[in-house]
Order: sequence, then C-alpha cells, then structure tokens
Amino acid sequence: MDTVWNILKAVVYGIVEGITEWLPVSSTGHLILLEQVLPLDVSDGYMDMFNVVIQFGAILAVVLMFWKRLWPFDLRKKGGSLIKKGAVPLWSKILVSCVPAAVVGVLWDDFFESLFYNPVSVSIALIVVGVAFLVIEWANRAASPRTTDVDGITYIQAAAIGLFQVAAAVFPGTSRSGAIIMGALLLGLSRKVAAEYAFLLAVPTMCGASLLKLMKFGFDFSGEELIILLVGMVVSFGISLLVIGFLLDYVRKHDFRAFGYYRIALGAVVLTAFFSGVFH
Repeated sequence: MDTVWNILKAVVYGIVEGITEWLPVSSTGHLILLEQVLPLDVSDGYMDMFNVVIQFGAILAVVLMFWKRLWPFDLRKKGGSLIKKGAVPLWSKILVSCVPAAVVGVLWDDFFESLFYNPVSVSIALIVVGVAFLVIEWANRAASPRTTDVDGITYIQAAAIGLFQVAAAVFPGTSRSGAIIMGALLLGLSRKVAAEYAFLLAVPTMCGASLLKLMKFGFDFSGEELIILLVGMVVSFGISLLVIGFLLDYVRKHDFRAFGYYRIALGAVVLTAFFSGVFH
C-alpha cells in the first residue's frame, strides 16, 4: 500500500514539475512547497535527488519538440561539412550561458541548498521576482525588441543571460526559466525568443544538474525508488509537451504580468502559512 501511495504521489510531483518547469514560476520552489503538504515516504537524500532528477523528463520533452534546432548534424548531406549552418554558433552561445550556473552548482550547490531550500526563502524569491516581472513589463510596454530570432542572440547577451541564471541556481523560487526570460527581456530579446532560449538552455543545464545529483546520491536504488523516479519523469515529460506548446502560443499574444501576479499571490500565501505554523 505504501508503494502504491508513493507512486500516486510521484504522479502529482510529475504533473507539478511538468507545468512549473517551463512557466516562469519556479519548479524547484513548487516541489519544495509540495513536499511540505504531500511528502514522499523516502529518505531525505533520495528526496533531494528526486526533486532535481524528475526534471530530466521535462528536458526530454524539449529535446523532442526542438530536435531539429538542437541536433547539429545533417547526415543526409553528401560532401562538405556535416554540421548544419548556424548549429555551432547556437551551441556555443548556449554553452556560454551555462558556464556561470555550472560553476556555482558544482562548487556551492550543497552550501546554497542548506541556506535557502525552505518555504520562507522560496516565498521571498517568488514575490521579489514576481514584482520584477511587473516592473520589467511596465518599463518595456512601449519598447520594441532588438532581437527577434534565437540565432540573433549575441555572445554578450548569452553571457549576461548566464549570469541571470545563477540567481535561479542560488535561490529556489526564482525560477530558472523566469530568470532567463527576465534577463532576456532586459537585454532586448522578444518574449518569444526569450521563452525559446529558456527551453534550449534547459537541456545542458538540467542534464548537468541531474547528473550531479545522481552522482552525489549514487546509483544504488531500491526497486520502489526507481519506479517512483521513473513515474515522476514520465509524467513530467507528457505534461511538459503540453505546457511548452501553450507557453509558445501564449507569449505571441500576451506579456508575463499574469505570472508576476501569480508569484506574488503564491509567495504571500506561503509566508502566511509558514507564520501560521502550517509549513515548517
């Protein structure tokens, strides 16, 4: 019965991960909060690993949907270079954006996790970034984006976006996609390009984070632990396919203010719950 209950909980975690990984509302923050109300019956070490590695399922959804853009080779081409035009610059910029967060994650992941992985830190980050989204959208209300295609992103913009991503690596509740989108908007990228680049940048970033967590946890899973992890990843994969399509369509017609209001409201609810003794 406990195993079945844990599997059902993993389905819920997968749904939450699949929705919140791509919307700029913080998947890690939501998973930390979900753990407060629906904890898995597992060890703390496993839970720490699960909350990160479950995101790998969401990443596979990006790989599937953006395969043509991500895959750098043209195996049908005869003679000349097998590398597709624009593939090297794109991947170079993605890697440039990944470096700052990768350094922080490898060197100080455990330190920042011990400080900030709690409901109060999550709620503060939700509110602060929510306010930032409202301010940025207000400031950009009459501005025209300078970069309207992913291939038009410069190396300087890529490096700057990488620095914004560090905030998400340090403060849960910031949102990796939210930090990237916020930085991209400030740098003059269109909302559509900002969202697409957040998707592409997630592939190496979250693959690296998942591998780091697995290496720290080890690969000695029990049968139940492996099933729980796989269920979470499969569900997050399926939900992500829907959410990615939704967000790409959404940003063609709307700005990000709705997510800012949501973040502020959720952060306020969490703070209230914490000081009322509901969360600990």
